Amino acid sequence: MTDAPHLLVDEEDGILIATFNRPEKYNALSSSLMAGLEEAVYRFRDTPRLRVMLIRAKGKYFSSGADLKEGGGGALPTTGSGIREMHRRLPNRMRQIWDEMEHIEKPFVVAHQGMCVGGSLEMSLSCDFRLAAASAGYAFPEAKFGVLPATNGVSRLTRVVGAHWARLLIMANLPASAQEALTMGLVHKVYPDESFEADVMAFCRHLTQQNGEMMGAAKLTIELAADLGADQAAAVERMANSTLMLSPDYQEGMKRHIASIGRKKA
Repeated sequence: MTDAPHLLVDEEDGILIATFNRPEKYNALSSSLMAGLEEAVYRFRDTPRLRVMLIRAKGKYFSSGADLKEGGGGALPTTGSGIREMHRRLPNRMRQIWDEMEHIEKPFVVAHQGMCVGGSLEMSLSCDFRLAAASAGYAFPEAKFGVLPATNGVSRLTRVVGAHWARLLIMANLPASAQEALTMGLVHKVYPDESFEADVMAFCRHLTQQNGEMMGAAKLTIELAADLGADQAAAVERMANSTLMLSPDYQEGMKRHIASIGRKKA
């Protein structure tokens, strides 16, 4: 059940489950964890039987973000060139993985059982569905140090919650509770702590029952609709639906639906 020391990977009912496994380090995103996550993402992409990917964590924290102390014996770089190199190396690796998650035409679900901050929140913004336990919380600590989120977090956050709430989280540097995140549209659902794991798995199993081609087309169409004008977005939607309507699943489903209507009328 293990692919990398800091990441546990398992399969269940068509769901690929990747679990951050560094609770003693607040699940900081180490290079080992990132390598395991990258491998899991590509495995999910390339394996047809896998319908949904769930990202979750062990411990009280979902993740404290990038592991800034890794590789330096616990010491942060002090020179200008060292700092610049650190801030190039870490974000570039993350950005590539987050981008790939957005481009794969299958659903990614992330489950926050505790605090989700910094780079882990940026990763979560790349997922299609964000689920929170009642005790979860959200923040961008980068602002405390006078910088912005490093892996396109500002643009992703603004795309998800709008400029109004992005200002509160980044400019004002205020944290958000799970309920506040739900109000913002940062998360889709908030579940009780005591039933969180079961509720998350039920949500993922629900997704596995949906038509895979439809979900892939919907993911792509929704992303394009956010960038295109109304007429262009409508054209993309029509083209996607035209393709989906040729599928055997749609045609068989419509036949069953029409037959059931006929039986009810009789």
